[in-house]
Amino acid sequence: MSHDPAHVFECQVARLVERGYPGLCGLGEPGFRELLAPLAEPAARVPERDDVPFVLVVTRDLVRPEDTVPLLRLVDGRKPGVVDRNHAAGDLATYHPLPDLGLDVLDRGHPPKAYLLTGIARGEEFCNVRPEDALPVIRGRGRTPLTIDEGIAVVTQAPHLLEKNKCFMLSGSRRHDRRVPAMWISQGAPKLGWCWDGNPHTWLGVASAGGRLVA
Repeated sequence: MSHDPAHVFECQVARLVERGYPGLCGLGEPGFRELLAPLAEPAARVPERDDVPFVLVVTRDLVRPEDTVPLLRLVDGRKPGVVDRNHAAGDLATYHPLPDLGLDVLDRGHPPKAYLLTGIARGEEFCNVRPEDALPVIRGRGRTPLTIDEGIAVVTQAPHLLEKNKCFMLSGSRRHDRRVPAMWISQGAPKLGWCWDGNPHTWLGVASAGGRLVA
């Protein structure tokens, strides 16, 4: 499989189109492709890697997580992704990116509608480590945790990164309490749930990224 960043970008756009993102965003395919097209240039400059050079993130400014999670599939899986029942109706809208991620000003002083997430690691080294203890380590490395939107993007574009006993927290999205959203596998399907900040889990790491790029 080619890992040329320009080719990867085109494949990721095509995958979003195939999954029905243009309709969910209310843009239609031409408008959706036009929105993403400026990201082709920074994508082409990402160093070629053997794994995943980047993932294309479409944010909740365009489409709700409640609508994109059901589009997720495991590798060779057919079951749609699910939002855990412990996320009550409207819960996902109460999560916001941590301020130090800089997403609120990433795109010319505004939150971006779409961008590239680079240097992705699912963070299995943090399995059985409390999320609140993992976060200072991640920040100390000059990295940042992933948001809900980014976790959905990772599983959409690189489903092989979500494996049994190697699932991950999305500590970059938080709300007014100690809940930490997480992506794991349940009954053969991806699931977006949450865990407590102070609880370690042997099968949940803390995912992180090296950077974010806009047009």
